Amino acid sequence: MTTAAVVVCTRIGLRDDPVEESEAALTLGRNIAARTGAELRWLVLGPAPDCLADIAARHGVASVDRIQHEKIDAGLPDAVVEALAQYCNARPVALLLFSQTFETRVAAPRIAGRMDGSVVMNAVDVGVAGASGFEVTAAAYGGDTRVVYDVAGGRLCVVALLANALPAQPVGSSEVTQPAITDVAVDLADVSERIRVVQAAHAGGPRLEDAEIVVSGGRGLGVAENFALVEELAGALGGLAGASRPLVDDGWIDPSHQVGLTGKITRPRLYLAAGISGATQHMVGCSAAKAIVAINTDADAAIFRHARYGIVGDCVEVLGELIRAANEIGVS
Repeated sequence: MTTAAVVVCTRIGLRDDPVEESEAALTLGRNIAARTGAELRWLVLGPAPDCLADIAARHGVASVDRIQHEKIDAGLPDAVVEALAQYCNARPVALLLFSQTFETRVAAPRIAGRMDGSVVMNAVDVGVAGASGFEVTAAAYGGDTRVVYDVAGGRLCVVALLANALPAQPVGSSEVTQPAITDVAVDLADVSERIRVVQAAHAGGPRLEDAEIVVSGGRGLGVAENFALVEELAGALGGLAGASRPLVDDGWIDPSHQVGLTGKITRPRLYLAAGISGATQHMVGCSAAKAIVAINTDADAAIFRHARYGIVGDCVEVLGELIRAANEIGVS
């Protein structure tokens, strides 16, 4: 289809972990490269792990390109976009594929605009369309539906893939080959940052996306102090606490706990939703759970349509009882 490369770009800023965030994107990139006859390259921005070549080999990457610069390491948006522009101007790139993160929400549209390309955010899959184009499936209308974009070929296509949208599938051991790692030089001396992105400090420790059990709270908690019940039950069950967007917007909890289309996409074994109505934007972040338990005073709440088990009642009272029961039997 094209001689231009399929490039998976990760590590925008210091908060992304290539091992955790990139494997699905690398899997998708490999599938597209195989169907188009293009070369699969992995572009890593900023600090890279020692096992970089091993990770690349597991996913059939032909070559790893690495850009290291103090401005890139700091995750400065203008520097990141300029580095990407210099990279794409120096070599033909058909598809630039990101894992969608806070940083890539800023960088992906800007690099598409800079290169006069196309951009699709909230993507869940990418296919091949026609002789040189792509068919990108994305979440739309708050995650309530899927929309398919036919992106014409001949210019850069930038895609940001939602977390947990696709499973990672390393190649078989017989196909593994260690790729070359090339350091790519960029000139960022004249780049001055025009914007300052304000974001809550990144919380260390386990990630919500990887949790086997998630207990989330919503407006039904009533007051901010009651979110402590969500955190206590999550701890008693050996899980992590999540929240709906209104709680984050109101400052009850920091954005690292937000579940939904504009937050974290989770795939736990158990998702307990306390006082959450079940808006489509939120369900995008938890609908892949193996079991959803809903607690809500409204028997007609949308969340019950998605739940395997439902409790109609005051979530504050129910949470208290669940905490007592979990502590008594020592669930965690």
